[in-house]
Amino acid sequence: MNVQTKKIKIRQETFTLTNQRALFWEEQKALILSDLHIGKTAHFRKNGIALANQIMKNDLERLSILIEYFKPEKFMVVGDLLHAGDNSDVDEFCVWRNQYSDLEFHLIEGNHDRISKKLESKLCLNFKSELLEINDFMLIHDFEKKHPKFQITGHIHPGFVINSAVKKIKLPCFVVTENQILLPAFSEFTGLDTKNLPKKGKFYVFTDAEIYEI
Repeated sequence: MNVQTKKIKIRQETFTLTNQRALFWEEQKALILSDLHIGKTAHFRKNGIALANQIMKNDLERLSILIEYFKPEKFMVVGDLLHAGDNSDVDEFCVWRNQYSDLEFHLIEGNHDRISKKLESKLCLNFKSELLEINDFMLIHDFEKKHPKFQITGHIHPGFVINSAVKKIKLPCFVVTENQILLPAFSEFTGLDTKNLPKKGKFYVFTDAEIYEI
């Protein structure tokens, strides 16, 4: 896996964007991502659609590489860690999680995160809440229009369309405005929304080989 990075400054803090659908907040030593949707493939299989769980294995392998690359102290998921509650894919995620017992695991809950006390314990969460405020920043799954702090959000699964001479190419991206950074969906088993995006934003589009600003 080829990790490409791009550093940006937001309110005097340094964030490293990656072409692997996550960012690293240097001052907080935190790896931040959104929309893993763990259990989505198992949910499809349960409903008669034969999908291999290799999709989730690939996501977790990519996450392990990012942890080795950045060596964070905190791992923060800005919503939709899960897709449909507890299932066999969640069991596999918990086995993966136990490899990193020293890593603080923070979940900012998303609309898919229906987590009982029993499941919360199983996931080995250190922190769970609807939002998390750190200095001038707020981590929240979906953007809160009237909140004064700079928001780190997910939920939208942002994408950008590039028009080539042959066809239109749709790529995942980060979107940065004066009061928000919208994260791409970490799981590759998600669609891309190219319409419901923040206005007047900078787009950081990426491929397997590069990341660049539009």
